Amino acid sequence: MSTGSDAQPTTQHIERISPEQLNPQLVRKLPLEFLKKQCAIPITLETGDVAIALSDPLNVEAYDAIMTVLGRLCPRIICPASEIEQAIIRCYYQSAGNRNRENPDMQFSPEDPNGEDGVDGGIHAEDLLSIANKAPVIKLVNNIFFQAVNSRASDIHIEPYEEQVRIRFRVDGVLHDVLNLPKNQVAALVSRLKIMANLNIAERRLPQDGQSRIKIGENLMDIRVSIIPTSGGERVVLRLLDKGSGELSLNEIGFSPNVLDRFRNLIQLAHGIILLTGPTGSGKTTTLYAAMSELNCEERNILTVEDPIEYQLSGVGQMQIKPKINLTFANCLRHILRQDPDIIMIGEIRDVETAEIAIQASLTGHLVLSTLHTNDSASAITRLIDMGIEPYLISSSVVAVMAQRLLRVICPECKTPYILDEQTALQLQEKERAFINNGQLYKGTGCKNCLDTGYLGRTGISELLVIDEDIKELVSQRCGSHIIKETAIRKGMSTLRADGLRKALAGETTLEEVYRVTQDYVQTNVRKNGHVDS
Repeated sequence: MSTGSDAQPTTQHIERISPEQLNPQLVRKLPLEFLKKQCAIPITLETGDVAIALSDPLNVEAYDAIMTVLGRLCPRIICPASEIEQAIIRCYYQSAGNRNRENPDMQFSPEDPNGEDGVDGGIHAEDLLSIANKAPVIKLVNNIFFQAVNSRASDIHIEPYEEQVRIRFRVDGVLHDVLNLPKNQVAALVSRLKIMANLNIAERRLPQDGQSRIKIGENLMDIRVSIIPTSGGERVVLRLLDKGSGELSLNEIGFSPNVLDRFRNLIQLAHGIILLTGPTGSGKTTTLYAAMSELNCEERNILTVEDPIEYQLSGVGQMQIKPKINLTFANCLRHILRQDPDIIMIGEIRDVETAEIAIQASLTGHLVLSTLHTNDSASAITRLIDMGIEPYLISSSVVAVMAQRLLRVICPECKTPYILDEQTALQLQEKERAFINNGQLYKGTGCKNCLDTGYLGRTGISELLVIDEDIKELVSQRCGSHIIKETAIRKGMSTLRADGLRKALAGETTLEEVYRVTQDYVQTNVRKNGHVDS
């Protein structure tokens, strides 16, 4: 075999390897570890010729070795190492996914003949690309993780029923059916997940929570595991947290310019409580991390109490609560206050004790950031009063409340204008219909880029309630949340619904998505005051 220099006197450079250039049949001829170590992969050019992509143009040994295995002369392509790494991941995912689809009902034993199930169940990275050497149950679990990551899923749901096991992925906040397995496979599947999360395999009567970590190429991903017993078997939900994705900045969350400027000014205050509200999965924690990243500097001491710690922030002291040893939010806060913090982040205010300590911390010169589970911003005030907090303490400590939701963004590849249908129009208020009629609406028709959903990614909508003197007076009088909200709207507050409608008219999302996400918010306000203020 000739050397690479004899075969191809000139060298091409590319920045990206497209999916069409990947050929799993060629890649399977070469050892996975060899490709990863040498950072090389065979690809197919537009002309149909096979080329070898390398990150190091001087790596002649790897180039010649691949040509020897393929049995042909190949041109040399120089490509960034990160792109080759991603191409290897995509190629092996495609190969594994095809095998899984060809035989979705494959049988396996819960025993691993290679002893792979006996690995330490702690937080150790397991390279999912080493599929070929795994037992069938481990291959199945790895394939599920591969497909979830490739689909941009945030959660994996494994749901056993009487005759089958349904697997669903939550993508951009919406669940999608992915795979159905025979019922006899659920025990081995759940056992494998328990081993990965260091949970008790023998315990099937009680709920269990744990965590694990997987490795896909160079990316680490934390897995939060929740298992509960149901009538059909053990139901599993896996939350995927990409450790390499990095936290969003406040500029990337989706705030309107006015809200962003006001929120930035609020988090620069020396003391007070800023609350973020919304249901689970509305982006509250992401906003908290973005705010702390912006505040983080050598002049400030930032401490957090979380359950769990989702991302590690350099320069920030983070504590995780442990209820089993009575390390609760309240107990953590008592000790944190002795650490001379400037800013305290509390993952969630769940009880009156935590709320009281947070208020005392704010009154003694600390800025406190935290969350509450309420539908809108004004309801956070009445929620604290219901907990047992005196109104005068709330009005003197809480400086702002921001409610959030996440909307799916229209896929840019299949975005197209459309006319609002009559059924959706009837669901809108009269002012909303007039507002919508003044602009053009868009939607996604579905394509490969967005997995035929019409949406790609999510953005935030918000309403920011600043506690000024007028609002403080209403709080002191124990007024209802609808009165507080109406007063704030008259003073210029933009509601969640109004923010969503503006994003729909700007072509960022669809009107149906705005209605879906704000439906519970609208129904709550209709019950309170008989109409919706947009």
